[in-house]
Amino acid sequence: MDVRLASGPAESTSADTIVVGGFDGESVSSATLQVLLDSGEAKLKLGALGLTHVDGRRFLLAGLGAREQFDAEAARVAAAGAAKRARELGARALCWEAPPGSDERIAAALVEGTILASYRFDRYRTQEDDEADGGLESLTICADGDYGAALARAQVIADAVNSARLLQDTPGNDMTPTDLADRARAVAGEHEGLEVQVEGRKELVERGMGAFAAVAQGTAQEPALITLRYRGPDASGPVLGFVGKAVTFDSGGISLKPGSGMEEMKFDMSGGAAVIEAVGAIAALQLPVEIVAVVGATENLPSDRAVKPGDIVRTMSGKTVEINNTDAEGRLVLADCLAHAISEGAERLIDLATLTGAIIVALGSTYAGLMSNDDEWATAVEAASAATGELVWRMPLHPEYKKLVRGSYADLNNAPERGKAGSITAAEFLAAFAGDTPWVHLDIAGTAWNLGRAYAEKGGSGFGVRLLVELASANR
Repeated sequence: MDVRLASGPAESTSADTIVVGGFDGESVSSATLQVLLDSGEAKLKLGALGLTHVDGRRFLLAGLGAREQFDAEAARVAAAGAAKRARELGARALCWEAPPGSDERIAAALVEGTILASYRFDRYRTQEDDEADGGLESLTICADGDYGAALARAQVIADAVNSARLLQDTPGNDMTPTDLADRARAVAGEHEGLEVQVEGRKELVERGMGAFAAVAQGTAQEPALITLRYRGPDASGPVLGFVGKAVTFDSGGISLKPGSGMEEMKFDMSGGAAVIEAVGAIAALQLPVEIVAVVGATENLPSDRAVKPGDIVRTMSGKTVEINNTDAEGRLVLADCLAHAISEGAERLIDLATLTGAIIVALGSTYAGLMSNDDEWATAVEAASAATGELVWRMPLHPEYKKLVRGSYADLNNAPERGKAGSITAAEFLAAFAGDTPWVHLDIAGTAWNLGRAYAEKGGSGFGVRLLVELASANR
């Protein structure tokens, strides 16, 4: 989509559809749109839309809700609703008149909401439907400020989110660990200062990654340890370690999942998708940071070679783990990936993983769970969350939870007593591998797909991409 900034009135652009926002309880600048309000045909609550035509062009009146509650997230929601309606109307060129009092954050959010709402996954459709043809080709933001750089940044980030969603939505037969590694190679090839290394089963064993290798041994698909290294111009601040779980299909292994809903386990690579695309966006923006990104990609399948409950494996860190449940495989992959990121020089760690169903019970799809061993680093991640609308909620770690992950026959067990603090004990397991390195764990199982927001209602959400870019932008 072509995104541009204009300083004049919206009517002076070539857009076929113009969007004007209005705050609840206030009048609007356009007399024609005010008629819609006065007649009751339009409302100004957030997400409401009214339509009229003036001189052969469409005008959409977009409700922005209460002025005092209007923020960047509300702007994304309003923009998404307008983009969907414009598409239904056959619009090709959309123009948003920036609401009065807008700053560059609001203008950027209008871009993000529009691009995110324009995402479609139609790779496998053989027949065109009513929405398959066309779509928005250009977006103009009419505003008085010098927001060009902010709009360009927003476009890069929103495109990266949609790229992550494409990876997520692709089924497991076409999104194997090798396919994901190929995407990482492609991203690295597009950007200066970004390098990639991909290692397979043999290298996992040679590195002593016994936990990751154990998960991968049940599938004929080659696993992929993907390491992306980025050093931006004039890089400063601590080296950031981004770690993503990328189980491209999770059957549960020998501890087989119930059949109902198992098709959604193609989304178990969502953390890895977010990490790859976020690093690509960071490189495209040439942010002055240094990043080591590690993605552990594998399938988790039952076979005559699959790891069994009761098996004991040795991790890269030297710690041993008894595997009580093969469906608690994500933490095994992440354990070795965290150790690898530290060995590659990461000084601040953040991992993203669709790790536990328990986090969905606790937080639904509104928040991702955050657990951390470092208050200052956790606060930085929470600030990035607040700035992007990718919400996180901090949950506790505690020595009593730590006791639950002690092994009976090994240092640790991967599946403590069922029903007790499932998300927290998973994080306590990971904390053993982060050690003294400041670390944040984000359990995104409830937010990675079917988010339910206007700009990402169904399918992959790309959750975490915007947060990671914001975190890198603030790293000093």
